[in-house]
Amino acid sequence: MGDFPSHVVSVPARPRFGRTRAGTVGVFALVLCLMLAGGSASPVLRSPAFLIAGMRDIPSAPTGQPWTPAPLTVDGLRMVASTQGQRFLLHTAAGDKDFLPGVDLGDTTPGHVPGDPSISAAQYRAWFAAMSLLGIRVVRIYTIHRPAFYQQLAGYNRENPDRPLYLMQGVALPTDAYIYRKNLYDKQVTQAFKGELKDAAKAVSGELTTTDGAWDTDVTPWLAGWIIGTELDPYAIMASDRRNRNAKPVSGRFFRSTAGANPTERWLAARMNELAGYQAAKGLSEPIAFVNWPTTDPLRHPQEPLKQEDLYQLDANHVAPTSNWPAGTFASYHAFPYYPDFLRREPGLQKGDPYAEYLTTLHKHHATMPTMVTEFGVPSSIGSAHYGPLGRDQGEHSETDATRIDGELLRLIKDRGLAGGFLFEWADEWYRLAWNTITHQDASRRQLWHDPLTNEQWFGLLATDPGPLATETTLLDGSGGWPAQRVSARVDESFLHLDVKLGDSPPGSLRVGFDVLPSLSGTPMTGSADRRPDAIFALNLVGKTGQAYVREQLDPIPLDQAVPESQRGPAPDGWRAFELLVDRAKPIELQNAGLLRHGVLWEIDKDELTVRVPWSMLAFADPSSHEVGVPRSGKLTFSTSPGVGVSLSASGTDQVAGQVTWSTWNVPLYTERLKSGASAFRDAALSVTGG
Repeated sequence: MGDFPSHVVSVPARPRFGRTRAGTVGVFALVLCLMLAGGSASPVLRSPAFLIAGMRDIPSAPTGQPWTPAPLTVDGLRMVASTQGQRFLLHTAAGDKDFLPGVDLGDTTPGHVPGDPSISAAQYRAWFAAMSLLGIRVVRIYTIHRPAFYQQLAGYNRENPDRPLYLMQGVALPTDAYIYRKNLYDKQVTQAFKGELKDAAKAVSGELTTTDGAWDTDVTPWLAGWIIGTELDPYAIMASDRRNRNAKPVSGRFFRSTAGANPTERWLAARMNELAGYQAAKGLSEPIAFVNWPTTDPLRHPQEPLKQEDLYQLDANHVAPTSNWPAGTFASYHAFPYYPDFLRREPGLQKGDPYAEYLTTLHKHHATMPTMVTEFGVPSSIGSAHYGPLGRDQGEHSETDATRIDGELLRLIKDRGLAGGFLFEWADEWYRLAWNTITHQDASRRQLWHDPLTNEQWFGLLATDPGPLATETTLLDGSGGWPAQRVSARVDESFLHLDVKLGDSPPGSLRVGFDVLPSLSGTPMTGSADRRPDAIFALNLVGKTGQAYVREQLDPIPLDQAVPESQRGPAPDGWRAFELLVDRAKPIELQNAGLLRHGVLWEIDKDELTVRVPWSMLAFADPSSHEVGVPRSGKLTFSTSPGVGVSLSASGTDQVAGQVTWSTWNVPLYTERLKSGASAFRDAALSVTGG
């Protein structure tokens, strides 16, 4: 197989990437919730229940003060929550709560995409129980969920009056038409969003009927507020502002634009006024905000290297409630600790924790209203997409580390005086894309497999674990064989798994080769042992380090950006270390995603070796349809793999194990469990509220 040095750099071992044994209390807690909810699990679930791992010390009963709603009425409008200066007040029987620990919930499960709702009533009920046990008090959704969400939320809250889950209802723009039309004021864009606002107002009150069903459950007794809109594209709204520079100021009954408002802020003020009108007609008032993010925050960041990240300023201060809307407004930010680059470059943020300093600056800017971070967190993925200060990177965290960091960030948000922190997100979602892997994949089938290198798919507190898709297959079984006596394999929606029984006097290093496309060399997949594989895991079995390499023709980096040879990691001729681009700004930054830490993608115990290989490290653009991505002239093309040939090499001895095959799948299998270390986030959530 050529000269492949195993990676010998000293690397601290990380906790195992994956599941741990579930605690007894945790497992049966969600089993019981599922049974009480009625119905059956989704047919794609492999196990009969949703398992909680690593939660051995979940309290058996709620503790602390009750969170039972005790709404106020002002000028005939009932308020579950309202704002007072920089405070967001949730009105409860135990007094006003002024910090909200929450979680963001999408509307998909593995195998599905947004707009194709697939969450069952039983899942909702089990999830709500788990959220409550974790100290989460608010669930934020981005758009209207199916009726089961509202039915189960109300049912859960009625059964748990002291520990209800409050709702932060989102209303997203139904399409991205404003981007290609470069016009928020486009009639179709505006009318479509107004329709969404009207439907959402009906849905939360149980008054909506469409061809998709009937929303017949009133959840307004637990409705804490609204967050409307989406993260806006700076180029599109800048163009929209130029086109609509003469847009009239908004002087609505409930919301108005201020003298300094730009056209986008005026458009948002009009939409917030319309939503407030729907609620006021029902005798209700809730705080309303719009989505913002650092890319369009109202601050200036001259050290930001990417133009689009400091191109446009959107300011919640320019949209004000009138005296007719007693619940008020707040500033809502999706703010993560690793992006944009100004977090690492802006001198004023470097005097302490840059993320904390940034949040403090936002809080000071919004001196007359509360500020909430409504998306934050780090993913438990192998792949990363950006380096952040203080090790809070966009990936390359174990589950334990990610949940610990999430808890630390929640405490930080509270300590800096903000009004709430909503963790992104509740459950891992397979359909999500990342900027540094999207060009390597078949976008039409991304929801059918779970890529460990696509960080956006791994933010959840709830893991959605793959398969397995098939029973284990024996590839090699020969007494006295060397370097391996036995090799068996199985596949799931994330990995190719190998179990290897090494031969007598196991080698100190081992190279495991993988053939995915015989056409690259013109030799049979399971032919002679001297065939050069398409990917290699070079393992130092003694030093417990390793490195993944990919054939030069399959290297994905050129699909993203031309990177000078001098900046690539060391590799033999014709090969590339498996890397991911993590920053396009100069100097270019790469993650050595193929650094094989012991206990993450491989493990050895005496003569028993286990290896799991992410499909993306084998150049699969979609393993569910056997598609391998082959870069050609800067574009991704697809070739069909007949299977993965496995070979081993050590000390000059090459060994062909055999070929791993599997059936195409169009419906993935998965199980659910709380991630290892979720108790760290629970402790943080309980600490910021006092229980």
